[in-house]
Amino acid sequence: MGFFEKLKKSLTKTRQNFTNRLDKSFEKDEKITDSFFEELEEILITCDVGFSCSNEIVRELQNKIKQKKIKFKKQAKEELMLIIEEILKTNEELKIPSKPTIILMLGVNGVGKTTTIAKLAYLFKQQKKSVLLAAADTFRAAAIEQLEILAKKIDCPLIKHQQNSDPASVVFDGICAAKKRNVDYLICDTAGRLHTKKNLMGELEKIVRVTNKEALDLNKEFLLTIDATTGQNGLIQAEKFKETANITGTILTKLDGTAKGGIVIPIKKNLNLPIKFIGTGESLEDFQVFDAAMFTKALFNVSEEK
Repeated sequence: MGFFEKLKKSLTKTRQNFTNRLDKSFEKDEKITDSFFEELEEILITCDVGFSCSNEIVRELQNKIKQKKIKFKKQAKEELMLIIEEILKTNEELKIPSKPTIILMLGVNGVGKTTTIAKLAYLFKQQKKSVLLAAADTFRAAAIEQLEILAKKIDCPLIKHQQNSDPASVVFDGICAAKKRNVDYLICDTAGRLHTKKNLMGELEKIVRVTNKEALDLNKEFLLTIDATTGQNGLIQAEKFKETANITGTILTKLDGTAKGGIVIPIKKNLNLPIKFIGTGESLEDFQVFDAAMFTKALFNVSEEK
């Protein structure tokens, strides 16, 4: 199964909640009325696009319909697709202007961050890149062991300390090792911090300071892992983490298990955070670079060629 087919399959629940309801509105060969826009906004809101973002999308669609003199509902569907695709665009892929690139993985417990690290490392290794992992989640029981098992599975070296040791020191050692070994990527795990816990966010601030100091001239990525099944709560998490770290992008996990895939739209539009990768299943291969055009086509259940 190719990337596009995997993506379409992973978005099945979201599509049932989102696109199938839209189709019932758009398939009617009727003239566009005010009630059509009201119905569209309601569908967007209930699919975790959020109130303000849904309102802006509907207003944008109204303007496009007016400019292009569109009169019937069927013609409006393509305009809606273009609006959503445009919102999701301008995603910056990870670049390697210098070696190593330091990736700090952030996110609360339960979002699938540690397994996502393994998937990301596996993806880089498939691209013939060298990868080093650092187990800086020293608080959660068995977090180091979990990452160690995954590192062995994908044949990737790991920097680790003992449980409850200083996580910033693990990141420091990881950066030093990455420089010495001249690897392409260093991926650092961090504790699943609850954004409401001040002491844990303080630990994150320390890790960020160490990273910025020791990797001053290196490319740095602060990637926030968000569980798509949490819907609008993921947006709240992103807002809080942005206050502590200069988040450069997000990774959306568990798209295959949610009807709330619409959350990608406000994450990009409201917070201007590029979605860099998405998880579409449980295996290492169920992970891919986010593509706005491909995602929109899969969401609206149209063929990849269109």
